[in-house]
Amino acid sequence: MNKRLIALAVAGALAAPLAASAEGTHVTIFGRLQAEYATVDVDGFNAQSAVSDDALQSRWGLQIAEDLGAGLRAIGRIEYALNPGGDVHSTAREQWVGLGGDQWGEVKFGRVQSVLRDFAGGHSIDPFADTSLHATGSGGLMVSSANGYGSGDHGFVNSAVRYDSPVVEGFSVAGLLMPGDADKNDPARGALFPVVTGSEYAGGENGEWDFQVGAKYSGQFDIVGVDVFGAYSRDNASSLQKSWGVKDEQIWRGGAVFSVADFRLRGQYEHVVDANPFGGAASCTSAAAFGTIGDGRGQCNSAMNPNGNGDLWILGADYTIGNTQLVAQGGMARAKRSGDVLDPFGSYAKRNVENITVGVIHNLSRRSSLFGGYQRVWVKDRNLAPGVDADRNVYTVGVRHDF
Repeated sequence: MNKRLIALAVAGALAAPLAASAEGTHVTIFGRLQAEYATVDVDGFNAQSAVSDDALQSRWGLQIAEDLGAGLRAIGRIEYALNPGGDVHSTAREQWVGLGGDQWGEVKFGRVQSVLRDFAGGHSIDPFADTSLHATGSGGLMVSSANGYGSGDHGFVNSAVRYDSPVVEGFSVAGLLMPGDADKNDPARGALFPVVTGSEYAGGENGEWDFQVGAKYSGQFDIVGVDVFGAYSRDNASSLQKSWGVKDEQIWRGGAVFSVADFRLRGQYEHVVDANPFGGAASCTSAAAFGTIGDGRGQCNSAMNPNGNGDLWILGADYTIGNTQLVAQGGMARAKRSGDVLDPFGSYAKRNVENITVGVIHNLSRRSSLFGGYQRVWVKDRNLAPGVDADRNVYTVGVRHDF
């Protein structure tokens, strides 16, 4: 009996510090599991089918919050990707720590989402974001920068500070700063076009900070709901990049969503100036490209030509009937001609990409859904080898569960 009492006392003494360290801190385990049966048919290759989550939508993580009093709270997030249809996939998604206030908003430090991804348009207006029917990357209708500055699937910005304001009379703003100490992370390695793996190429010349700003307004006017947004992104070229003729990249974005009862009409336009080939708008994240370029599945149709200008737009409509959402959308990416015979990156002819997507999303519950559809992508004024820069058809059905 005495031994049991001693053992309980020791266990209690060891547990006490753990309980004290957790006091006042709320930790939530969350995640998403998704798998698709998708067939991708790219001209020049045999059609390929797989059960997978190539867009890396599946994830698990921890959401952390502590009430500090006086309306102030400490917040944090740790999140990793999964691939239910393939091997173990443990790449990092968001990882940050920050502070939040009821009156002034939230500020986060670490690896975060870009303002163009989840705040001003991007994934927030694409019902098929993070699926093989997405508008980014292989879909070709949204900037999908490998360094995370665009809307690309599994795209996040390293070493960043992000601020999100509270909503005041329907208005809100967000901003992102990325330190300019990029030279140490700017080696001459990796594929220049169309995919650069990782996001180590972000950051500008000594002392310059890459940045993004966005603003949006949401309001209800009688039966019409209105959401309007705009954003600007600047990716400053580093010293080494500038020695190769790379210029500072700029992206301008604007868009809106109009809703009446169960019907929504949504659109977004982006103008790209001097697309950076080192992880900028002349690239895609691997998940947005939906595979490896040239393997008969992966393409980077949203990429601009290196150091070139261009435009991307998407227009879509959806109608909800009960628990079922019917979706139709399409658009175009136009990469203007860039470079010449003396350019380090070569000369690229203009390239146009057009896209239509139709599909359905059925909610089985608040946390579980089924989805499916068809996407057709046309690639014109082709620059690259046959089969790489080519038309594609995508057919998919999938299931998703949030926890």
